[in-house]
Amino acid sequence: MKSTTPISKIKTEFSLQNATNFGGIKIFLEYLEKIKFAAALQRLSCMKANNSLFPVYRILLYLVVGWMLGCERLFHFRKLQQDSLLKRFLGGRCPHHSLLYKELSRLSKSHPNLLTELRSLNQEIIGPCLPEALILDLDSTVETVYGDQGGAAKGTNPHKPGRKSYHPLLAFEGQSRLCLNAVLRSGNTHSSTDASAFLHQTFELLREHPVKYARFDKGFGGEDFYGLWEGKGIGYVGKVENGQSALQNKSQPAGTGNDSSMKTGSSKGLRSSTKRHLGRRRAA
Repeated sequence: MKSTTPISKIKTEFSLQNATNFGGIKIFLEYLEKIKFAAALQRLSCMKANNSLFPVYRILLYLVVGWMLGCERLFHFRKLQQDSLLKRFLGGRCPHHSLLYKELSRLSKSHPNLLTELRSLNQEIIGPCLPEALILDLDSTVETVYGDQGGAAKGTNPHKPGRKSYHPLLAFEGQSRLCLNAVLRSGNTHSSTDASAFLHQTFELLREHPVKYARFDKGFGGEDFYGLWEGKGIGYVGKVENGQSALQNKSQPAGTGNDSSMKTGSSKGLRSSTKRHLGRRRAA
């Protein structure tokens, strides 16, 4: 065996200037430049004066990049402020994390329609990537908080029982997995709370993009909820509270077809489910 060199004899130099701790984010930053994300943000109506040190679009851009780097809370942005790569991307300086609090507070008061504009902007960006006929996946998730954030409340929290959380409602396109719409809710809300209003908002955002069918989990249901899909002629697949699966098949005329049992696969094995057609459910 060849002799080894003691580590203490290996020379070490700290000579690399302006190094970044987040070199991997360069690919994402290039993507943002390619889709002209900064230019899209500049079209929002909440812009500040042209001579402002940190325009609103740069604040929003910084928030998006920081979230991709794992900054779940605003004070986490402290670790990004002196990063050379991000400073270059944002024009030479990164805003202090305390400024982020002030800007978000100001925007919520002075521009109450900002969320609506951002939703429309999201559709403008992802629109060319959407398929001709959409599969709408409706889902909710639990986001635990560790403080007294506004709107957070104690509710069903499988990860941290008894701790405050948010319960966002999300709509994805099932083939591209792009996020179509989202809304933040308190942690003590049910999965289906305000789901119908959320879907109406989503349909307005989609406009000319037709929805082929929808999929949702067992937390969603009710006659109003099912009636919304049926009123728009959209088929849907979902779970019901008793653990079975309900499948709506629009291809068969209403009032025909019989209940028939079938098997569906899942990560926990096979489970029995019931196939119900539109006419049968309405007759019930």
